[in-house]
Amino acid sequence: MNILTLQDVAYSYEGSKKKVFEHLSYEFEEGKIYAIVGRSGAGKTTLLSLLSGLDSPTEGSILFKDKDIRRIDRYQYRSKYVGIIFQSFNLLPHLTAVENVILSMDVSGMKYKNKKEKAMELLGKVGLSEDEARRRVLKLSGGQQQRVAIARTLSYEPEVILADEPTGNLDKETEDEIMGIFHTLAQEGKCIIIVTHSQEVAQQADEVKKLSCK
Repeated sequence: MNILTLQDVAYSYEGSKKKVFEHLSYEFEEGKIYAIVGRSGAGKTTLLSLLSGLDSPTEGSILFKDKDIRRIDRYQYRSKYVGIIFQSFNLLPHLTAVENVILSMDVSGMKYKNKKEKAMELLGKVGLSEDEARRRVLKLSGGQQQRVAIARTLSYEPEVILADEPTGNLDKETEDEIMGIFHTLAQEGKCIIIVTHSQEVAQQADEVKKLSCK
């Protein structure tokens, strides 16, 4: 089932007539991993911004479950349906891993009987021990921090996960471990969309969407 659909999408920056890309018509299904690849300047991160609702296409439409995302409350869309994972993790370094996840629950308004217990469960799901979950983020490795970022995203149970170079700062072994987590999430029905420069990551995707520079 298609969960996100691009219908003849084009984008240009405000005040510019030059289009970053145009005529994009993509379909993204539940339970699959997609890799978005292309040279620098092709608009990969811009496309992720459009899919996340942070920006709107200049032309065309983006549909979430057949509904134009411009007609969906943007806060609700980003806090309930779509999760974003960044290369730089975007965690609060003075908090512990479990506190970062709990904070995400609070921001999204998720109601759990025991938030700490749920946060620990999610951190365990992405491969962190109880000891690591209780450490301040600054005391964790890059791979461990990315696991925290994934757990934080999972805390509000999004149906789509958008990842911007999620393995860009990680070694090959850790990259494979993170991709293993994404494969598990796809098997659970999540739609995973990854922007990447890594051929290895792209090869592990179910489908590859290539953007070309204008």
